[in-house]
Amino acid sequence: MKLYLESSVFNFVFADDAPERQKITKTFFDNKLMNFEAFVSDIVFNELGKTKEPKKSALFGLMKRYPLTNLKNSEEAIKLARSYVDAGIIPEKFLNDALHIAIATVNEIDSVVSWNLEHIVKIKTIVEVNKINIKKGYKQVFIITPEEI
Repeated sequence: MKLYLESSVFNFVFADDAPERQKITKTFFDNKLMNFEAFVSDIVFNELGKTKEPKKSALFGLMKRYPLTNLKNSEEAIKLARSYVDAGIIPEKFLNDALHIAIATVNEIDSVVSWNLEHIVKIKTIVEVNKINIKKGYKQVFIITPEEI
C-alpha cells in the first residue's frame, strides 16, 4: 500500500501541546511506516520549510530518517485540485490542502495520511473528492489519520 504523508503528520511528532496525537504519530513513524511505501511532495517540503528554527531542522531531520519518495506537483494535479476547490470541497485559501489530495490521486497513491481534520480528513472531503476522482477517471483515494493505519 502506498501512503502520501501530508505536512501535519510530520508536525505532530513535535506537538507537545497535543500529547495523545503526538504519541500516535510517533508510533506510526516508529512501528508502522516501514510496512508501506511512503510519499511526500514538493508541497510538503515547501510547507515544512516555512517553519521556524529549530523545529524546521527537526522536521527535515525526521524526514531524512525514512525512505520517502518525493512526488512533483504537476499541471494535472493543479487542475484536479482546482476541481476540488471549484466544487466547494476545500476553500480557495487552502488550495495546498487540495493539492496534497490531488498529487496523491494523480500518482495513484492509495491513501493520504493527515491530521488536518478541518479540510482534509473529514467525511465531506472524502466523499466529494472521490466523486470527482471517479467522474474524472481516477481511482478513489482513502483519506485517514495516522491512528487509522
